[in-house]
Amino acid sequence: MKNIVIDIHAHFTPKLIFERYDANVAQFPDAKLLRDDKGVRLHFPGGEVTRPIAPKLSDVADRIAWMDKNAIDHQLVGGWLDSYGYELAAQQGLAWSRFLNECMWDQFRGEARFTPLATVPLQDGKLAAEVLAETLERGFGGAMIGTLPKGQGGNLDDPSLDPFWEAASRLIAPIYLHPMFICGEPRLADYDLVNAVGRLVDTTIAVSRLLYSGHLLKFPGMKFVLSHGGAALPLALGRLARSFQVAQGKVSDPRKGFEGMYLDTCVFDSDSLEYIARKAGAERVMLGSDMPFPIGDATPKKVIEGANFTEAQKNAMLSRTAQSVFRVRPDCWVPRG
Repeated sequence: MKNIVIDIHAHFTPKLIFERYDANVAQFPDAKLLRDDKGVRLHFPGGEVTRPIAPKLSDVADRIAWMDKNAIDHQLVGGWLDSYGYELAAQQGLAWSRFLNECMWDQFRGEARFTPLATVPLQDGKLAAEVLAETLERGFGGAMIGTLPKGQGGNLDDPSLDPFWEAASRLIAPIYLHPMFICGEPRLADYDLVNAVGRLVDTTIAVSRLLYSGHLLKFPGMKFVLSHGGAALPLALGRLARSFQVAQGKVSDPRKGFEGMYLDTCVFDSDSLEYIARKAGAERVMLGSDMPFPIGDATPKKVIEGANFTEAQKNAMLSRTAQSVFRVRPDCWVPRG
């Protein structure tokens, strides 16, 4: 393994999407790219216009400067979840995912400090499996998926998605789960609660369903990674296990499913990270920043450095585990000296 610090949780929107959209829109006519005084935004069927795409989402130079400042050598970059277009009809979703992946691949083809994560058309399990296989074959580090496979709803344990999970298991694929912006709870409308707690609730519900459905046991080959320290799951695991006992065989054992998951470090408090590491195992926790969003951790290594971990545990979180989980590009940049 290489002696490099890897940030596994980051987002990027290639400018190539804007530049190539007009030439490709016939493949996905229901994916609208809007350019106005509010910036560049997207619109998909049945949903609201997205937030403007933040300039930092597309600024490679700014990202590298931030990485240098924080002594981060390499970054796994997924897309912006608002842009995934799960609301599109299946064939349009297939074309849109391939378009996003093509733009992401071309953006980072010559950037050895980044390994891209693919998106897949999660609205259709068979097509999602197809895109997952082709992107892994091409050299993507894995795939980043959202919690709501229909864009405005849906469940990851829906049987129609089993072909995707089967492919992920068979291909030993890294699958990074990230919450969506739309969480379906009106009480989150104030105080920016969507970012503060809504995303954690979204992840907790989506993954609890996967734990009780037994997906992590039925499809054990994949490497399933959760953002934001696993949301509320490490703390709620005892309650989930108690409910499993009460259910008397009606659901799968959540503790066994949880054992197969990986978590990132984006929790901000070192004592919280220590607790998460005790619950999941320090060897299953990896550095994650959630950059470039304001809610992300601008100095992500500090939460590890401030915790009571051994040097071996810190090395695992900063480097070794990520290289064993994700398909980090073989030509990744290594600092000299």
